[in-house]
Amino acid sequence: MNKITTVCYGKEDTWETKEAAEQFFLQAMMGSDGSERDRYTNIYIKLQMGLTYCTDEEF
Repeated sequence: MNKITTVCYGKEDTWETKEAAEQFFLQAMMGSDGSERDRYTNIYIKLQMGLTYCTDEEF
């Protein structure tokens, strides 16, 4: 299983599982609003699509 790498606000994190990353970004998304929520949502959607390297930038 490949590790998941996310980049949010310029900070790179590595996750052991996709599920752990999804859980973190789902909670972050629900607890924020505005542009912050948009960043978390961008990563969450990319994780849902199966990507293993996800940034907070829009497609």
